[in-house]
Amino acid sequence: MDYRTIGYAVEAGIATVTLSRPEKLNAFSYAMIDEVLDALDRIDADDDVRAAIFTGAGRAFSAGTDISDGTAVFTRDDERDALRNPDGSFAYGVEAARDGGGLIALRLFRCLKPVIAAINGPAVGIGATITLAMDIRLASEEAGIGFVFARRGIVPEAASAYFLPRIVGISQALDWCYSGKLVPAGEARAAGLVKAVHAPDELLPAARAISREIADRTAPVAIALIRQMLWRGLGYDHPMEAHRVDSRGILARGCSADVAEGVAAFLEKRPARFADRVSTDMPDFFPWWSEPSYR
Repeated sequence: MDYRTIGYAVEAGIATVTLSRPEKLNAFSYAMIDEVLDALDRIDADDDVRAAIFTGAGRAFSAGTDISDGTAVFTRDDERDALRNPDGSFAYGVEAARDGGGLIALRLFRCLKPVIAAINGPAVGIGATITLAMDIRLASEEAGIGFVFARRGIVPEAASAYFLPRIVGISQALDWCYSGKLVPAGEARAAGLVKAVHAPDELLPAARAISREIADRTAPVAIALIRQMLWRGLGYDHPMEAHRVDSRGILARGCSADVAEGVAAFLEKRPARFADRVSTDMPDFFPWWSEPSYR
């Protein structure tokens, strides 16, 4: 895909995705949604990519959905007929009814590489909610995060009713969503929404430092499994569900060349050279879940 609304670059094992409509404060269009989804597919498919950073071009991370054309933005022009049943009622179960932010959040949820949000400026609406499915959020001192949906007469999307309360707790999530206020970076950090706040010129270097630690010191297959184990563990009803997956992981990876290399590197006091790759060496019990359908 030729990208028109995002930038995509890979350097030394780190992919950087830059939301790039600075004249619109990186507001989301359907083209941007499609391009972000494509970039996430590229990140997972490229064994040379060990971690990914999302940031914004110019002074904003993202101003949310591009509403410059009014409410028409909430449906694609070529799919509007599919959203109605013959009797005129909404066809809620069709693919065309799915919200774009949710498509991104669910794709992030399935991602096999660590994803870091470098929130360089205002992150509002979908610009805020898509970061919830990323693993680590860093913010610039100039950033503000807004779950502004109630102020526009609409509801939060991007599966944020799942993610946000798990990150900051239900009371804080409701406070921010009820008020729709722009949350300063310091308040977001105090609530645990962002890991750290940085001066603007230190934000990307901080994100790269975290990514570098992952790329240089860890095993790609182990990281892919850990990411899915922890995210999917949020929905478990009993620790036995985690124990089943843990046990499979310990058995399968314990017999792998990566673990032999990791132990040898530790004993020999040298950096490990992990050879297993996500594209070819995931264990046979992966995936251990059934993906639910939208309907």
